[in-house]
Amino acid sequence: MATVTIKNVSGKDAGKVDLDEQMFGIQPNVPVLHQVVTAQLAARRSGTQSTKTRAEVRGGGRKPFKQKGTGNARQGSIRAPHFSGGGVALGPKPRKYDQKTPKKMIKLALRSALSDRAAEGKVVVVDSWGFDAPSTKAAKAALSSLGIERGALVVVDRDDENTIKSFLNLQEVQLIERGELNAYDILCNEWLVFTTNLLPVAPPAKTKARRADGDDEAAADTTTEKDES
Repeated sequence: MATVTIKNVSGKDAGKVDLDEQMFGIQPNVPVLHQVVTAQLAARRSGTQSTKTRAEVRGGGRKPFKQKGTGNARQGSIRAPHFSGGGVALGPKPRKYDQKTPKKMIKLALRSALSDRAAEGKVVVVDSWGFDAPSTKAAKAALSSLGIERGALVVVDRDDENTIKSFLNLQEVQLIERGELNAYDILCNEWLVFTTNLLPVAPPAKTKARRADGDDEAAADTTTEKDES
């Protein structure tokens, strides 16, 4: 289990914390990371590009010239695709680029990205920011004390307005809420900065208690006998 030294805003040691092995200690699955990031980027596409077909272009209702006798190829409309100002053949139309990604793959990609940053020693844990009021100057000084110059993904709590407003104007910092943490944003930044209360922890394994039908009937019979006696 990896252990990280907790820092305060002055850059001094404030204890140690063990990172969750299931979140920060697995072997990164590169193919899953690639597939999940590709799907995430595809979902960002607006898909609003559109072109007009010959039926949608205005005009062209009259036959440009008679069918025979001109020596030209027969034409039915000046809005055909081979005419200037005509419609577009096989052009793009509004569509969705979303890809269906299983939830297990998304979670695995997140754990792989976290583990990759932890293996590189790029995970920083702060005890608390402690901003009494929004201060960009104080936020920049805190990052400098932590040895972070650029490319930092700071995980914040949505209710911590002072911290959010303090980091909001720093171009080298990207803010993200704990519930929105994802593989793409982690890979786009060099450093990951957490506070102790926002460190990701794997949920406990679910255990299902199964009971055979015969056992249920036997238990019911035993209960009945006891009641009768």
